[in-house]
Amino acid sequence: MSLLTRLRHIFQNRHFSTTILSPNSATPLTTKQKTRTAISLIKTEKNPERILEICRAAALTPDSQLDRVAFSLAVSKLTAANHFDGIRRFLDELKTRPDLRNERFLSHAIVLYGRATMLDHAIRTFKESEDFNVTRSVKSLNSLLFAAIAAKNYKEVSRIYLEFPKIYSIEPDLDTYNLVIKSFCESGSCGSVYSILDEMDRKSIKPNATTFSTLISGCYKEEKFEEVGKVLKLMEEKYRMYPGLSTYNVRIQGLCKLKRSKEAKALLEGMICRGRKPNSVSYSHLIHGFCKEGNFDDAKSLFSVMKKRGYLPDGDLYFTLVYYLSEGGDFESAFEVCKESMAKGWIPNFTTMKKVVNWLVSVEKFDDAKDVIKQIKGKFAANSDKWDEIEAALPQ
Repeated sequence: MSLLTRLRHIFQNRHFSTTILSPNSATPLTTKQKTRTAISLIKTEKNPERILEICRAAALTPDSQLDRVAFSLAVSKLTAANHFDGIRRFLDELKTRPDLRNERFLSHAIVLYGRATMLDHAIRTFKESEDFNVTRSVKSLNSLLFAAIAAKNYKEVSRIYLEFPKIYSIEPDLDTYNLVIKSFCESGSCGSVYSILDEMDRKSIKPNATTFSTLISGCYKEEKFEEVGKVLKLMEEKYRMYPGLSTYNVRIQGLCKLKRSKEAKALLEGMICRGRKPNSVSYSHLIHGFCKEGNFDDAKSLFSVMKKRGYLPDGDLYFTLVYYLSEGGDFESAFEVCKESMAKGWIPNFTTMKKVVNWLVSVEKFDDAKDVIKQIKGKFAANSDKWDEIEAALPQ
């Protein structure tokens, strides 16, 4: 496709935005309204080419956080549909936009290719930077490392880290090293991290909380519990860094993932005894851990303690509790949590809610079942027909 043809294609799609994003409105949408509408449409759209049309119509840019969300959502859905050629065409089109001929966009495109497991295209984009009059820097190098991690190609992470700084005269920074450490830990090679720490020392780059949190997480993943103690000692004695809340939360999560939630709870209690305050994330990790282990009593107890101490559960935690309590047959508790969640405007997915409603019907709580269905239909019109069938079967 020639440059002129591409530009004409982009212009036509921008003009088309009035029909695809706001078919029933004569008032032009603001930039934010376009993006919000695009996100809403992309979430429910199943046709890959239609998703691309929506993105083009919204004229997205990586300068906006909201636009980046739209980009990521679109690429995620296109990847799930194996529509890789569409991703390539779309990102190549964007490169022709004068307002996107900068390192910020190319770095974002590199990351999107990584999330789509199209690492070869991510590398090509990095190498082509100068063709767009964009000077490569450590920012685009780090984006490429991130893309390789997102694609779970850990060998390429090592190759890029070892070769590209020399080839392109780029000096790695703290983020570079943290990404390489993340790669080692995700690939089950946390023992290799110490060589990276040595290189950082030689270059006078001091590690930060992210460095050690990533390493500790890797140690738990490999079940190297003694190594966790060594890392904590290294932090304190060599770098004069002391575990903060983020480090404690990583440890709590690591233990919960290994179904050692009681140990994680003891760690939380010890943290509180030492005068350190947890946060909602600390409790969320524990509650999720106990739920996965089928220990609903501890999960419910912690949920109650969490709220009494002023820590606010988020929607995901409510959904987690309702799901696991329903799966475990504790529908009475699931319904109580569900009511609390719905009062905040957070409604679990259709499958979970259907189980709750079926239970309400089985115990002849028909008015509660009808009320739940009414609230869901008011919130999600897309599923109304499914709930209409269920509602029609209820005693009138």
